[in-house]
Amino acid sequence: MAFTKKIGIAAAALLGAVAFSNLTLRAEEGGGHETPNPTRQTWSFSGPFGTFDRAQLQRGFKVYKEVCSNCHELHIPIRTLAQPGGPGFTEDQVKTLAATYTVHDGPNLQGEMFDRPGRPADVFPAPFPNPEAAAASLGAAPPDMSLLAKSIKFERGFPAFVFDVLPIPGGMYQEVGPDLIYAILNGYTKEDDPNWNLYFPGHKIAMGKPLAAGQVDYTDGTPTTLEQYSKDVAAFLYWAAEPSLEQRKRIGARVMIFLLVLAGLLYFTKKKIWADVAH
Repeated sequence: MAFTKKIGIAAAALLGAVAFSNLTLRAEEGGGHETPNPTRQTWSFSGPFGTFDRAQLQRGFKVYKEVCSNCHELHIPIRTLAQPGGPGFTEDQVKTLAATYTVHDGPNLQGEMFDRPGRPADVFPAPFPNPEAAAASLGAAPPDMSLLAKSIKFERGFPAFVFDVLPIPGGMYQEVGPDLIYAILNGYTKEDDPNWNLYFPGHKIAMGKPLAAGQVDYTDGTPTTLEQYSKDVAAFLYWAAEPSLEQRKRIGARVMIFLLVLAGLLYFTKKKIWADVAH
């Protein structure tokens, strides 16, 4: 009993030391300021039955097109905007949108490269021909936004990460990426330092504050605030990273129902087969 108690005390001390050293390291990386974890936001697509808000995705695309696309690439086909589970644009709208882009294509029959209007099958054109050109112009190459919302994350720590995987209220947390995007876009809290960000590791980010209230016009009456822009574009980028999310959730629900029915049938089959066997 005494030995077990000593083991428990030692384990608690070790965990405390690890947690303290981790906090100290994060504070040192941030120049004395600890990088806080973003606040968990409410998303329509969270949970096992969540779906995307079509109007929000369209607003998010508008923010991306008018602001983010000036620096960031989005390497997805333009036609996905009209696919089921997406922003809900019509095929005619997508064709019109695609035609506004100029695509460098070729070679033609004469072996020459040429420019042509975009087509729905094309990916969104990159703002720079290569990462080196982007870095030369901006100081650092901006990341491709295609998978950004699924690739960035932050550590939730113990015991939060345990509850994140459980099918309980507040659990099944997969929206780490959108929460971090939202936080970073709202994390420019020092007016005298445009590259200081509360939620970026080390608090120094190469990207200056990209959004401000009233910068993008919404035609549906939605408030044009920084918080709304951030939430809309974060939701759009999460869809861009996982456009089949709704289909995946529907298939998952059907599989779970099938497995429950199968488990019930197997149970009653077993009961029937072994009913007359003495135990």
